[in-house]
Amino acid sequence: MKRDEISMLYELDEIDLRIVAVLQEEASIENQELARRVHLSPAPCLRRVRRLKEDGIIRQTVALIDPARLGMTVEVYAFIALENQRTASGQQFETMLRRRPEVVECVRLSGAYDYLLKVVVESIEAYSAFVDKYVITLSAIRSVNSSFVLGVLKRTTALPLPGPRRLSHARRPKGANAGASRHRLPKTMNQPRI
Repeated sequence: MKRDEISMLYELDEIDLRIVAVLQEEASIENQELARRVHLSPAPCLRRVRRLKEDGIIRQTVALIDPARLGMTVEVYAFIALENQRTASGQQFETMLRRRPEVVECVRLSGAYDYLLKVVVESIEAYSAFVDKYVITLSAIRSVNSSFVLGVLKRTTALPLPGPRRLSHARRPKGANAGASRHRLPKTMNQPRI
């Protein structure tokens, strides 16, 4: 995370966090039901959801499709190493993968590999054809190491949410007015002004 992004962190209150938690699990929920679940009346709930969207906390609402129902039963993680680290090499590869629908996710890595692709296809043959036609034909590619998913133990799109932030009260340094009461005003301030 860049320095300027750190200063732009969005602070969610307890109600916002409850709204986001419900929407991460069930984005198509009706506003009335959402309001009931987060213990808010419908109008303020809707305003909060709109604000979360306008502020970019909720980026988009999508439908999650079951790939097996569409015959997309092969999921592969492909570790890609580039021949060199020149910008042009990486850009050529990145341009190709952005156009390929079977690449559902790609991240840049540190370490032995430069990229990790998540590819979803209908068969091992379809994956092999994808690699042969679109990946290893690029001069920028040094190696491709593929790992096939054997089973899924956990998969979620929901992010772990932080706890609500509370402002801490300013504390007096130890020893400063040690015997004075924190809540009592000095006598001159307690007396009404005439």
